[in-house]
Amino acid sequence: MLPTLIILFAFLLGSIPFGLLIAKSQGINIREHGSGNIGATNVLRVVGKKFGISCFFLDFFKGFIPVLLSINLISFEGHSAIIPLALLNDFGVTLDSRMNVQVLHILTALCSILGHNYSPWVGFKGGKGIATSAGALIPLAPFGVLALLVVWFLTFQITRYVSLASIVAAAALPLMILFGSWKHGKFPNGDWNQPLFIFSLFIAVMAIWKHRSNIKNLLNGSESKFIRKEKNGPKST
Repeated sequence: MLPTLIILFAFLLGSIPFGLLIAKSQGINIREHGSGNIGATNVLRVVGKKFGISCFFLDFFKGFIPVLLSINLISFEGHSAIIPLALLNDFGVTLDSRMNVQVLHILTALCSILGHNYSPWVGFKGGKGIATSAGALIPLAPFGVLALLVVWFLTFQITRYVSLASIVAAAALPLMILFGSWKHGKFPNGDWNQPLFIFSLFIAVMAIWKHRSNIKNLLNGSESKFIRKEKNGPKST
């Protein structure tokens, strides 16, 4: 029951449409403004900076909390765990290998992101999953996420496109996971986190797919670009 409950919790928490709720608190239906997306970027553009930042962190913790909970509650032998595997076995759950536990952690992360991207509360639609994916990945690959933040920031500073920065960071994610495994010498003994790599491929493809309208706009030159704030001037075009 415990792994199932954790995964269900991840999906339900991920499905809370914070962007929609934040905008509604200001009398705005975010789906009828800007890009129509309920994510932090559109909330920032339409509702305001403080609301966009609040939305980002709320979406971030939708991924972070369930995965951190999963990692701390269930672990493979030789690593600390609040609830040991022996207790899980009493409930008929057998998680006796590194791979099994890694898969459970990945399923938790995946469900939090799917809950955000396809929330049942908004007709199985949602955001693009960047903030929630970052939150889910930090407990799994903290240094990889920090490297991706650098990639995102540099791309954004050069281009001023949030969407392009997110696409580039998503595409770089699987490469970062492979590099981290190689850097820590995990390949020779075969204990590198293969489920995490597969997960990184999946969410990279999903993130890029969710940005397909942005890619089209980038190609035809109609994508909104953030410009540096000037006195009494616009923040984006």
